[in-house]
Amino acid sequence: MASPVSTRIVTIPNILSFFRLLLIPVFLALLIVNEFGWALLVLAVSAVTDFVDGYVARHFNQVTRLGQLLDPAADRLFIFSTLLGLAWQQLLPWWLVAIIIARDVLLLVLGIVLANFGHGPLPVHHLGKMGTFALLFAMPVLVLGAAFPNLDWLASPVGWAAAIWGTFLYWWAGVAYALQAARLIRATRVPLADASDIVDR
Repeated sequence: MASPVSTRIVTIPNILSFFRLLLIPVFLALLIVNEFGWALLVLAVSAVTDFVDGYVARHFNQVTRLGQLLDPAADRLFIFSTLLGLAWQQLLPWWLVAIIIARDVLLLVLGIVLANFGHGPLPVHHLGKMGTFALLFAMPVLVLGAAFPNLDWLASPVGWAAAIWGTFLYWWAGVAYALQAARLIRATRVPLADASDIVDR
């Protein structure tokens, strides 16, 4: 049975999610100034807090509306900041960064359109979760290769494979969201059209 969603603000998971948000500029700054080892440590701390806040929220009935916003926001911002940092260090091409960010822009536009038709956010698709996981796996692996050059022979191909696969899944989920949004909008417009026919008559 799913835990009830609370409106509480101060909970352990929310504090951990907020802490992860505070780590993002620290991580990005370390990445930009070539402190890859420290950046990797910050990324590891973020991953641990991500796991802990999810575990605590589910097992101790501390799922909150704020947490449902903070947790995915922290994931997205960490992906975004890592992409920028890795591209700045020429460890990722800017075109790949643009492709990944374009998918989130698509979802933002879909959210605005759905809101105009009276719909809330779409439920998270399992493909989106898999794509996010692959990207969150790829980023620290690429940072690992930069932090420890003797491991780069393994880290780079593994990181690149995960990044490409994650990008593919990310966009596959984006297309699925777009199709779902189109179905919802069509279903909303049909009753509106029927109602206007009744008024005209």
